[in-house]
Amino acid sequence: MNDTMVIASEPALAPRRPTVRLLLSHPAHAIALGFGSGLSPVAPGTVGTLWAWIAFLVLQPYLATLEMAALLAVSFFVGWWACTVTARAMAMPDPGAIVWDEVLAFWLVLWLVMPAGLLAQAVAFALFRYFDAAKPGPVAWADRLFKGRRGQPIGWAQGFGILFDDLVAALCTLLVIAGWRWFWP
Repeated sequence: MNDTMVIASEPALAPRRPTVRLLLSHPAHAIALGFGSGLSPVAPGTVGTLWAWIAFLVLQPYLATLEMAALLAVSFFVGWWACTVTARAMAMPDPGAIVWDEVLAFWLVLWLVMPAGLLAQAVAFALFRYFDAAKPGPVAWADRLFKGRRGQPIGWAQGFGILFDDLVAALCTLLVIAGWRWFWP
């Protein structure tokens, strides 16, 4: 029997709030909740993106281009698993406390814009937060594409969807930066 069938036969769970206890209860929760940054009571996505920025700056000097690409690939698949497991535990298809999507997407942005000065990094941060929070055009489409409805079982598609809209926000961020560099070198 697959996971979806098992979950579908169980009664619907009430949504669960993010807590330190949840964070520490499973490695997937620690990852999905951005090692605690997603527990912020105010703007957890922004806090998660700030954590990603700091973590990237710490990791970058130690990782060559291929190693960073490998880290991003592994982070995608581990994140997909972690986001799915945590969304199921929280009984919500895309809880705001899950910030691994912001971490992965902003690491991708920074990886592709570096080397860049602090101002350029801050602009990339602001653009990414705009696209992630406001969800204009293609980001809104990506956000709706894999969303489940409340009460429906949370499966791998919803876990993928948590990551997907932020990756589209990262792409939009990179397109704006590339356009800016093209017109104003």
